[in-house]
Amino acid sequence: MVLLPSRPPLFLLFLASLLLLSSTARAHMIELAAGKKECFFEDLHAEDKMTVTYQVGGGGHLDIDFWLKDPNSKIIYNQHRNPTGTFTFTSAIDGRYQYCFSNEMSTVSPKTVSFNVHGVIYVPDDGQTAPIEREIRALADSLQDVKDEQEYIVVRERVHRNTAESTNSRVKYWSIFQGAALMLVCAWQVYYLKAFFEVKRVI
Repeated sequence: MVLLPSRPPLFLLFLASLLLLSSTARAHMIELAAGKKECFFEDLHAEDKMTVTYQVGGGGHLDIDFWLKDPNSKIIYNQHRNPTGTFTFTSAIDGRYQYCFSNEMSTVSPKTVSFNVHGVIYVPDDGQTAPIEREIRALADSLQDVKDEQEYIVVRERVHRNTAESTNSRVKYWSIFQGAALMLVCAWQVYYLKAFFEVKRVI
């Protein structure tokens, strides 16, 4: 006689809750030329949740403009000249939402922007959701936050490495310039002292 478990296995609950959660995530990296902008679109339903995180990885002062519009072209979030940002919102209406990154404030420097978009499709809680499913949903949100933080750290490490390499290069060339200038000054002093102590004879 085989006894069947009275409750479904834990991994089945985990799989079912992930299917109910319907979470999506995408990572992107774009190059924005000076004076240009780039926009993206997301089709959302009411009560859907979406998060956009971004980080400027290189170019100029490491700043970018960012804004997000609802389907009625109303700006619901706006940031000017920030190196990084995170915005989470819950859609109020069905439609296509637009978010843009702009480098229009720059006339010379292109910018490298790394950004993530992840969202959760709204699933109503009818009161029958198991406590473990709620915990798994919360865990999934926490894992996404950790992932965003890791990607932020990776981009910051790249920025600091580029800054260190640039500083090292400037120090090297400045040292070469100082050495050349010192040699020229020494040569001029020797020549000047030699000319100063030279005895001029009138024939």
